[in-house]
Amino acid sequence: MNQGRIGVGLIGVGRHGLRYAQHIVRDLPTASLSAVCRRHPEQGFEIPGAPSVKVYGEAASLITDPMVDVVIAVTPPIFSLEICRLAAQARKPMLIEKPLGATLADACASVAVAREAAVPLMTAQTLRFDKTIQHMKLLQSYIGRSQQLNVMFHIEVRNTASDHADGYGKRGALLEIGIHVLDLVRFMTGEEVRDVRCTMDRHPPSAPEMTASVHLTTIGGTTCRIEVARVLGSRAGRAVWIGSQGRVEADWMQRRIRCVDDTGVETMNAEPPPSQTVLATLTAFLQAVTNNSSMPITGEDGCRAVEIAEACYRSAQAGGKPVTLPLPP
Repeated sequence: MNQGRIGVGLIGVGRHGLRYAQHIVRDLPTASLSAVCRRHPEQGFEIPGAPSVKVYGEAASLITDPMVDVVIAVTPPIFSLEICRLAAQARKPMLIEKPLGATLADACASVAVAREAAVPLMTAQTLRFDKTIQHMKLLQSYIGRSQQLNVMFHIEVRNTASDHADGYGKRGALLEIGIHVLDLVRFMTGEEVRDVRCTMDRHPPSAPEMTASVHLTTIGGTTCRIEVARVLGSRAGRAVWIGSQGRVEADWMQRRIRCVDDTGVETMNAEPPPSQTVLATLTAFLQAVTNNSSMPITGEDGCRAVEIAEACYRSAQAGGKPVTLPLPP
């Protein structure tokens, strides 16, 4: 550690990775940004308020740096497995941005190498730390037995590099952004997914999908309908969770939540405070490292979300036929 702080090695400092860097420097006194890894190290790396930060062009060099105590990867998922292997070999705890892998095989392999080396692995499923989502989960006792969960998640179309889709194994919106709400099914209900049906506008690898319509059923009998899309308009995220005694309606983009009982009477209406989900994710990760406690979102959690996505792709390729989980290895 550097002067009692946890030395962080950050792999990937693009738009999202920069958010991590800024929080580490400005908001986390228990950590220091020791090194970063980027595709073009000759560009250097400077961030206001940060002392000199080492810049590497190879993940292996950053991970073996003695000033790096933990590894955080904010890279396309095709690189996650190799980063996990290197961090496990160096016995350094790791936080890997979602999705944990571009394929189920890669995600499972990442979990395996971390487990075999007894090295902590956390998946950055950041939506779990959204205050509206957390408030919604707390209301489960008011709505009774979980019966139905409907989720809509739209994010704006944005310009990306020509090789952007390669980083996701030629997969698109479902793996990039839909992974948030696929994980949300398990997080909210506490139940594993039993079967999946999915349709998409395009079928990877011929072209990355822009929209996906997903129908899931959990082992507890909750039916879930999920719509994921990249759209020309603004982003939107809404969920309706229906139980035997009422329902919860949430909009995590607008930060609104209301609870209605089974007679249709509104019993609660709230506006949760703004969320800083990346900061909350980092804080939880560093606390677990400091306390030598279990990661709040495990590698296994990340792997299960990728498994659901994998089942969606298989169903879409089969014309929307149902796919049963768990998937065979």
